[in-house]
Amino acid sequence: MKSFITEFAADESGATAIEYGLLAALISVVIIAGASLLGTNINTLFNDIAKCIADPKSADCKWKATATTPTTP
Repeated sequence: MKSFITEFAADESGATAIEYGLLAALISVVIIAGASLLGTNINTLFNDIAKCIADPKSADCKWKATATTPTTP
């Protein structure tokens, strides 16, 4: 019985699986945090573009547009 306990305590075969699991969890947390931050920034950018399309001469439009009339040949 004593040898079984010492062998069980010295066995580290499951440690690698646990380390891989912790590494996968850490990577997934970083991906989720990055995707949510990027998603928020892209959403803000698209909203700004939509505002500029609706009113190109608006004061909060980052891309100042000049209204031009199309010329017909």
